[in-house]
Amino acid sequence: MLGLKKLPVGFESFQEIRKLGCYYVDKTKLIERLLENWSKVNLFTRPRRFGKTLNMSMLKSFFEIGTDATLFDGLYISQNKELCREYMGK
Repeated sequence: MLGLKKLPVGFESFQEIRKLGCYYVDKTKLIERLLENWSKVNLFTRPRRFGKTLNMSMLKSFFEIGTDATLFDGLYISQNKELCREYMGK
């Protein structure tokens, strides 16, 4: 049973999921896509319980000043050093 990760059922906080080492489906490519296709308004439509709040929490963690940059270690966005440096100071 060692090394098993928790399933983050009902979690809405990206920081909490990453800090507790829960399973996380990497959706950080969304950050790159948003920045490439910047517009005045972005609409996120998904069915209930489909991760909208978690995605917004991830975006907040990426763009918020003072957030722990190590939350994104090992995720897709961490490979884009230029974006990470520009928006996270990492």
